[in-house]
Amino acid sequence: MINIKKIFRFFFSLYGFLIFLILMFILLPFFIYSFLLPEIKGGNLLYKICRFWADAFFLLLFIQHKNIYEEKLNINKQYIFVSNHISYLDIPMMMKAIRHLHVRILGKAEMTKIPIFGFIYKKGTVLVDRKNFKKKYESIKELIYFIEKKISVFICPEGTFNTTHQPLKIFYDGAFRIAIETQKPIRPILFLDTYDRLNYNSIFSLNPGKCRAVYLSETSTEGLTINDLPILRKKIYKQMEDGLIRYHVSWIK
Repeated sequence: MINIKKIFRFFFSLYGFLIFLILMFILLPFFIYSFLLPEIKGGNLLYKICRFWADAFFLLLFIQHKNIYEEKLNINKQYIFVSNHISYLDIPMMMKAIRHLHVRILGKAEMTKIPIFGFIYKKGTVLVDRKNFKKKYESIKELIYFIEKKISVFICPEGTFNTTHQPLKIFYDGAFRIAIETQKPIRPILFLDTYDRLNYNSIFSLNPGKCRAVYLSETSTEGLTINDLPILRKKIYKQMEDGLIRYHVSWIK
């Protein structure tokens, strides 16, 4: 039975890669058009195209997405969105989860090495090189710039995939520093099923099924100073850790 599952996932993964490439080439002219527009307008259009891509990708892969709101989302506010990071499917999940707000994502610089997709990724995200302090600081400044333009930001504070089999890895400070400096609320989102749909151990583990995103309650940062950063980081970590345990995510051992 295990071998049959592995064979199915292997061929289903090949199918998924094919769908990914076909959709990317179909949408490429629209992506290029968005690159030619002014920065803010072009970026907002780029994210609309990416949402369409994510919708079509999940539909054709028989992946059922669902947002669960433990607290209602106010689409008239700006947020610092933070989520756990456990799978390559987290990227389309970000597109699926946030639909009614303009947003920019903090992305890993190494993703730009992927042919064609990397070029689109570079245009659509604020890149961070965590090994270079100067570039990391510049990324934070760029995110603050977008917040000043009434655009929310999305950050995975773990930085890289959580391979610990604990609910979460340790958090970097960036998201919490930005939230305090801009006095914007932090809104955690949990990705419960991307690990089961596409495991980080193998790109040939793709399979259909559910993919849920859980919106936890927001935390205000009004009145906080940089001295409050460790307490804020610890609070959000505990909130997300408790949520992942409560929903019985499969990677916790």
